[in-house]
Order: sequence, then structure tokens, then C-alpha cells
Amino acid sequence: MVALCFLTIVFDGYDLIVYGSAVPSLLAEPGWNMGPAQVGAIGSYALAGMLIGALGAGAITDAIGRRRIMLIGISWFSVLMVACSLAPTPGLLGLLRFLAGLGLGGVIPSAIALTVEYAPRGRRQLYNALMFAGYSVGGVIAAVLALLLLADHGWRPLLAIGAAPLVIVLPLAWRFLPESAGYLLAKGRDDEARILANRYGVDLPALREERAAAAGEAGPRALFRRDTRTATLLFGAASFCGLLLVYGLNTWLPQIMRQAGYPLGSALTFLLVLNLGAIAGAIVASLLADRFGPKPVTVAAFLLATACLVVLSQRVGTGLLLVAVAVAGLGSVGTQILVNGYVAVHYPAAIRATALGWALGVGRAGAIVGPLFGGWVLASGIGFEWNFYGFAVPALAGALLIGLVPRLRATAPTTAVAERAPATPDNPTGSGTTKEETTA
Repeated sequence: MVALCFLTIVFDGYDLIVYGSAVPSLLAEPGWNMGPAQVGAIGSYALAGMLIGALGAGAITDAIGRRRIMLIGISWFSVLMVACSLAPTPGLLGLLRFLAGLGLGGVIPSAIALTVEYAPRGRRQLYNALMFAGYSVGGVIAAVLALLLLADHGWRPLLAIGAAPLVIVLPLAWRFLPESAGYLLAKGRDDEARILANRYGVDLPALREERAAAAGEAGPRALFRRDTRTATLLFGAASFCGLLLVYGLNTWLPQIMRQAGYPLGSALTFLLVLNLGAIAGAIVASLLADRFGPKPVTVAAFLLATACLVVLSQRVGTGLLLVAVAVAGLGSVGTQILVNGYVAVHYPAAIRATALGWALGVGRAGAIVGPLFGGWVLASGIGFEWNFYGFAVPALAGALLIGLVPRLRATAPTTAVAERAPATPDNPTGSGTTKEETTA
């Protein structure tokens, strides 16, 4: 399960981050005569599609199943990436990027929901981070391929490679990707759910308890009950800040560094380091989140992002600059992974995908703003450092928003049921609560 969702997110990340790698080539495309503002706008079109895809899929996946949404989304964005590589005009490229975003946004809530459902209960944050590290692995692949291909072959081959999931991921997912056991229970398919639970070690009684706790409350309306409304709004706003950082930096970091005087190869290297830092940082941070709870770790990651963005605005030595870029990867991509994991464990299984769809859907508004903001600053000519000053503000705001998320009320009948602690020799039944629940 984790491997299949990981592979899906690798190509999801590749298809989005490769656009930032291709920006220098797009600006130089013969006959298109695009400036930074227009390139930034086209970069945002895919994210606008993701907003619609995440909000729509997050709601309908609880009705038609996680597996079906995953298969449709993989096929959709793969075909559209081929079409993007053949676009004859900037306008058509923007339209096709928007359509591709519908599929890209649709797979993420289901991938997270499936991973969290099938993960061991005391390691949900870790498994979610391992799966979602695929996004940054996709960014690493995009940066490496751009270093190899961009100078000699331009941007079109880079986008065409985005069709690879059709031959790599889709056949594997069709054959091996199981349906959500929680979804099967909701549809009265108890025997199928029991088979999956036995095969993958899913705690079926706990899923039943979660569904009972949320009985009659499935769907978007459950996110805005009296006891969940505040957290829902705060998670959406924090996701806005996190995704603004992710897509703003991944779209414009190479061009910002070129404006600062670095050659194309060095500028793309910074994008590579950003995503390598996100991979390592997110896994380490998720281990800490499983140990100490997601709230304090996510707040700390946002604050690290703020500090590193301030460092990046200064002209410091290359060594310190690379370290700051790597830690900024944790503070941007890694922090959004932590936010996603926090959302996933905060809500019961019955509305988990819906909650993720909401948070990621609202966050896509920030993702849209990120590339637009970077393009506006570059076009204004006020200096590359102002990109980093501007991105530091939402990083600080994200820390404040997550800090305000209220504690779970484990005794409330309509809120998420208590997490079961891992079974141990002293606690063979796994009774009690995990650190995750008591500190959330």
C-alpha cells in the first residue's frame, strides 16, 4: 500500500515540480515572448485545477471509494502531461496544465487516507511521511533530468516524461492496490473488509468504532460541527500557508538563483537540494511527531522555514546557502507533509478523506498564489531577496495557525475515537491512547 501510493506521489510531485525546472526554457521559448508574470500564471493554472480536484475528489472518494479515485486520477494526469508537452501556444499550455491539475489534486487525499488507514496505529505519521516523501523524490528526479536535458532539448521532453505512470504505476495499482477497508464497511461489504483486514493487519474493530462515533455525520457537513469547525478552518488556513511555500519555492527557486548570479546548472542544483532536504527532514520530523505529537513538531518545522528563508535572503557563503535551502525543504514540503498527517489523525476514518480534501483544496489557493507572487516579484525588479522575505511571512503564519488547533476531546461521542496504543508485553491488548492522541 505504501509503495503504490509512494509511486503515485512520485509522479504527482514530478509533474508539478518539473514546471519550475522548465521555467528558464519557457522564458526563452522562440515565438512565445513570455515574461515572468505570464510564466507564473501558467504555473498556477495546474494548481487551480488541483484545488478543484482535491475538493471534489476528497468529497466523492468517501462515496465511490479510494481505489477508483486513484486509478482515474493516475490515468487522467498522465495523458494530460503528454498533451502539455505538445502544446503549440502558451494559452493552450495553461489550459492543459489546468486540466492535468484536476487529476493531480484528486489522487492526493485518497493516497493519504489509504496510507493512514493501513499504517500501524503508532506509526501513522512515519508511514504518511514515507509515502509523501514521493513528492520530493519526484522533485529530485525533475531536477536531475532538467540538469541532463534542459540545456540541449528544452522543456517539452521533461513534460512528456510525466506520462510514465501509465506504464509504471497504473498496471501495478490495478493489480495490487486494495480498497479502503473503512469504505467497504460503510457500504456493508463486511466480508471483503474482513479479508483485507486479515491480509494487511488492519484493526477492523477500531475502524468500526470510528464509524460508529461518526455515524450520520459523514461528508463535508461533519467538518463544520461545533466541535470540529475551529480545527477545520485552522487546518485549511495552515495548508494555504504550507502549499504557498511549496509551490512558490519549487516554481521559482531556480530562476531566483539565476537572477542572483548563479548559472543554470547551479540554480537547478538548489532545486535538487531543496527536495533532498524535504525527503530527509520529513522522515525525521515524522518520527518526532509519532513520539511527541504532530502539533509541536509541525509548529517547529514552520518556524525553521521562517528562519531559513531569512538566511536565503542574505548573500552568504555557498555552504551555508545549501544548508539553508535543504532545511527550507523540510520547512516547506516537509511541513506540508506534517500538516497532512496531522489532519489525517485528527479526524475519524469516516470523514478522513473529506477532511484531507478540504485542507488540501483550501491549500491549493495558497499554491496558486505562490507562483503568481514569485512571478510578480521577479517582474517588478525589486530584488531577489524580497521573494524570500515574502515567503517568510506565510511560514510564520503557519506556525501560529497550527499552534491554535484545539486538542481532541476524546470523550466527546461525535469526535474521533481514541487511538489505540501499540500492543506491548505489558499491554497486550493495545488499550489506552497513543502520544499522538494525548498531545494533538
